[in-house]
Amino acid sequence: MATRDKNVWILILFILAGIVVGGLIGEFASGVDFLWWLGYGKNFGLTEPLILDLSIITLTLGAQFKINIASIIGIAIALFIYRKT
Repeated sequence: MATRDKNVWILILFILAGIVVGGLIGEFASGVDFLWWLGYGKNFGLTEPLILDLSIITLTLGAQFKINIASIIGIAIALFIYRKT
């Protein structure tokens, strides 16, 4: 069972690396004329943070994700590499 858990964590690590590297490539490529389509994407999440004031403590929660074409390609490459290893 420990081997399967290790594989799941490695898969998650590969996917996160694919998202981050793909997102960076997409942001850099959006300034290039013939690679603009790699930076095309959408934002998901809270546009304004959720604020919970409990008088003693104030909690501010927010999350926003930007998924672009390059990050989707990065996820696909990460899954391909994971399957080969």
